[in-house]
Amino acid sequence: MSAFQYEALDAKGRRKKGVLSADNMRLAKAQLIEAGLSPMALSPVSGDYRKGNNKSVPKIAKADLAPITRQLAVIVAAGATVEEALQAVAMQYEKPAVNHTLLGVRARVMEGWRLSDALGDYKNSFSPLYRGIIAAGEQSGNLGEVLLRLATMQEKTRELQMKAITALIYPTVLVAILIMVTTGLMVFIVPKIVEQFDILGAQLPLLTRIIIAISNFLSDWGLGLAMMILIGGATLWWVLRLAGPRRHFDRVILRLPLAGKLFWGLDAARFARTTATLYASGAPLLDSLQAAKRTLINRETSARVAEAIEAVREGVGLAVALKRSKAFQPMMVHMIAAGERAGQLPAMLEKTADHLEAEFDTASTLFIRLLEPAIIVIMGVVVLTIMLAILTPMLQMNTLAAG
Repeated sequence: MSAFQYEALDAKGRRKKGVLSADNMRLAKAQLIEAGLSPMALSPVSGDYRKGNNKSVPKIAKADLAPITRQLAVIVAAGATVEEALQAVAMQYEKPAVNHTLLGVRARVMEGWRLSDALGDYKNSFSPLYRGIIAAGEQSGNLGEVLLRLATMQEKTRELQMKAITALIYPTVLVAILIMVTTGLMVFIVPKIVEQFDILGAQLPLLTRIIIAISNFLSDWGLGLAMMILIGGATLWWVLRLAGPRRHFDRVILRLPLAGKLFWGLDAARFARTTATLYASGAPLLDSLQAAKRTLINRETSARVAEAIEAVREGVGLAVALKRSKAFQPMMVHMIAAGERAGQLPAMLEKTADHLEAEFDTASTLFIRLLEPAIIVIMGVVVLTIMLAILTPMLQMNTLAAG
């Protein structure tokens, strides 16, 4: 079975591009005609697309991966074979990355490979966690349900990531505007006003002298200050790549009043969702925990989870191990303990993830609502201070002149 890239016209004369799979070019052309397309160009796909580690392999976008998984899950759950599902989904997408990758995977499956192994040919599109969940589903013999769980996990994870990004965009824009407005006033406006004060030679108020000093500093050393900030940022980034400083930094982050709760909740939800998906798919609990640990962002939380995993390996219950390590909030530990007692740990982990995601949504909304007015107030205070520094001596001079 080979892959062929085609360009054809549909019944309405619209140009279509894509990839299909067939034994030879004649059968590929027949497939196009049967689909109501008039072939314009048809050629075999380069073999480079079958080499999983080759940099020329197009990567499936993360935004496409969840719907692709969902479609595969529905088709497989309906009773279709894996190769039929891959063919059907590949034909629905005109994106070369999806076409080439799915048909390449299908070709491997047709050769007798397991789906999880075939996905390993395209490691840039399918993460080890993704492949591991599918491997667990293949071993349990319930691939359709596992694909549905995987699709749900991806959708939830992406939704959570987008909420986190959205929570930071507006405050970041406001801070950038504050910096630009303040810099513009201090570098371009204040010096011109100062020239007028110098001509008059009057004694200036303290606030005005302070603003003028800051303005002169930014004018003379602004570029150097910007370079120092860039170098400092690059140095901090390099230092935070080291295990010790990064863990200390992450520990400080967790102690922040509101931001710490946000990051902690984000990691806890991701950990619970991943563990539930893997464990319910048939993977051993320890393997599920290890894979879920690799999805954590905060190094301090990851280290505490590692301690809990070692305790579980020694025979301690998961809830007790997490409680001892203080990896997550008590609420999560209590829910996991209830799941262990009832023999419904995956289901309880799913409920925990749903609860934590709802908490994160509420906390992030509150964070934005508190941060927005705070930044606006700071911006107003800064601008008002500069305006007072400029207007105060003007008013004094007008008063003296009137007197």
